[in-house]
Amino acid sequence: MALFSFTSIAKCANAISFILFVVYVSSLFNHLNLASVAAKHSSRNGVYASHHHGHHRGRHHSNHSDSAAASDDHSNARLDRAFLALQAWKRVIYSDPYNFTANWKGPSVCTYKGVYCAPAPDEPKTQVVAGIDLNKADIAGFLPDELGLLSDLALIHLNSNRFCGILPQSLANLTLLNELDLSNNRFVGPFPTVVLSLPSLKYLDLRYNEFEGPIPPQLFSNIVQLDAIFVNNNRFTSINIPASSLLSSASVVVFANNKLGGCLSPSIANFAETLEELLLINTSLSGCLPQQVGFLYKLRVLDVSNNKLVGPIPYSLAGLAHLEQLNLAHNMMTGIVPAGVCSLPNLANFTVSYNYFCEEDGICQNSTTSKGGKIAFDDRRNCVPERPYQRTQKECSAALEHPVDCF
Repeated sequence: MALFSFTSIAKCANAISFILFVVYVSSLFNHLNLASVAAKHSSRNGVYASHHHGHHRGRHHSNHSDSAAASDDHSNARLDRAFLALQAWKRVIYSDPYNFTANWKGPSVCTYKGVYCAPAPDEPKTQVVAGIDLNKADIAGFLPDELGLLSDLALIHLNSNRFCGILPQSLANLTLLNELDLSNNRFVGPFPTVVLSLPSLKYLDLRYNEFEGPIPPQLFSNIVQLDAIFVNNNRFTSINIPASSLLSSASVVVFANNKLGGCLSPSIANFAETLEELLLINTSLSGCLPQQVGFLYKLRVLDVSNNKLVGPIPYSLAGLAHLEQLNLAHNMMTGIVPAGVCSLPNLANFTVSYNYFCEEDGICQNSTTSKGGKIAFDDRRNCVPERPYQRTQKECSAALEHPVDCF
């Protein structure tokens, strides 16, 4: 269940093509109306999927100093700045096993592999560096301050490399940046708050790094208009969703595989207007699942498996008419599995295995599948009488003799 959910949210997160890139850049012409971000997931290509795109007309130029090369062509100051930034970046690349940046020579930056140019939104006759895609290049190095010179960038995709260190504060200059994918690298340090200052950012992917400490509450405010937030598989230790009335714009939020601890805050209801997928797998959550989760009326995927949740399933979940996948497995929840949840009209996968539920209401008790096989229902290792593959009486008695009152 968890793997399937994770794939469903990734969709085309890391699988851009040059056509997709052109879509982003074209949208810049409409005054940066970039709300239709790749996180809307028009296709499903897996958590790690990514592609290199196009064949580049690499030209080799004579070796000369950066400043001399930049002065060869004064017709485009923006490309001159891009040349200085990319050359500074190349100098701090220490391993490039596939020679991905081998043609990063000379001032013609639009021919560099992984670098994409397009007309500037404010000056259509001027070419600018609008995108960088180094996905799966296995490059080792770090991000220099000079990247702040690339102020025309709409997207940066660095998935599956060996970049390390911390993010430079100069990234705050990338005011047009719509997508930032730094997943599957070796970045360290606290949450990179510089990303919170990017006014056009819609898609943020920090998965599979070594970031640590608290996740700042500003990430969830309506000031940061993110559509997709992926921070899973790091070392984050806490999360503070603001209790204010400000509503988040995120439709996909993935916190999985961090040691967040504590209870899920009732302020999760602040995501009600937009949130469609919420993954909290293996985040050391404890306490009860709050009734406010049922306020997330657009929710399609909810996965809180592999935590320390206790108490009953909130009856409010029976109101989630769009819910397709619900995973509560590997917790310490008790009580009744409500028929209202089992009969949700769009529910396709419902997992309650490895808990301490003692009863299944109505349609839930029919079989391992409900609605004539339309729902995959997994209730193994619970305490439901006459159901197969349940816990022993000793296990159940020990857990159920101390009932939890969540309300």
